[in-house]
Amino acid sequence: MDRKQFIKLFSLIPLAGMNMKLSDLNKFSQQLPLTEKMPVLFLGHGSPMNAIEENEYVSGFRTIAKTLPKVKAIVCVSAHWYTKGTMVTAMPKPKTIHDFGGFPEALYKVQYSAPGAPELAKQTKELIKKASVGLDETWGLDHGAWSVLKHLFPNADVPVIQLSIDYTKDAQWHFELAKELQSLRDKGILIVGSGNIIHNLYDAAFDRINENFGYDWAIEAREKTNALLLKGDFDQLIHYEKFGKPLQKAVPTPDHYLPLIYTLGLKNEKDKLELFNDKLLAGSLSMTSVKIG
Repeated sequence: MDRKQFIKLFSLIPLAGMNMKLSDLNKFSQQLPLTEKMPVLFLGHGSPMNAIEENEYVSGFRTIAKTLPKVKAIVCVSAHWYTKGTMVTAMPKPKTIHDFGGFPEALYKVQYSAPGAPELAKQTKELIKKASVGLDETWGLDHGAWSVLKHLFPNADVPVIQLSIDYTKDAQWHFELAKELQSLRDKGILIVGSGNIIHNLYDAAFDRINENFGYDWAIEAREKTNALLLKGDFDQLIHYEKFGKPLQKAVPTPDHYLPLIYTLGLKNEKDKLELFNDKLLAGSLSMTSVKIG
């Protein structure tokens, strides 16, 4: 696996508008009665190859899936749908997007044919007050979503929508937007953030990609972020750019970090927080994942 496999740029596809009907929202709400409060997940997705490889990380995804209540649908916030403005996928049959280059042919053959959830997309749009949300029919499921969901729900029988990350907004804004989605947890909706807390491809030791290895600054960043997560001190995590050089090196760009912020915004006072897949690799990447609730 070489450097080119990790640093391909991903193109963004413009939104397509849809009209929302109140009757549709009412119908969808009736189909989703109150349930046991759903946990929230942040998944360190790592390389797209995790979609087809057998390793300890995909085993961790499968193990955490066994702890989940019955999931009716999924809202995924992926690092790889990074847009100007906020959008939500609203098509009935989202396509599988292979948004990477230089990988084995077997990876491009993967199709994750989970259905979409247009009515959930409309309800999500209605819940969000911080932004004018576009209903998108052109994107689909990028590898930040399907490469991990295929291990949690291998039958692809749970409807999935994606919520984009507005790159013009700061982490505090995203944290507050996530809070507006809290009621979905009471409707059997699993909200998943997919990214990596430490994601510095510029300094990655690609010849050590399969080793549990971290540079000193990455080890320090992991120790500090883990301590804050377990303590519930999210303010410093939100303002990560002020939290010293190790975390600044760990998060050179916010795209893979912001899905974590969405997850933290959905935690309430009664929720417990646990870490899994908590390892470094290639010196400057982490697979640390979080379950809340």
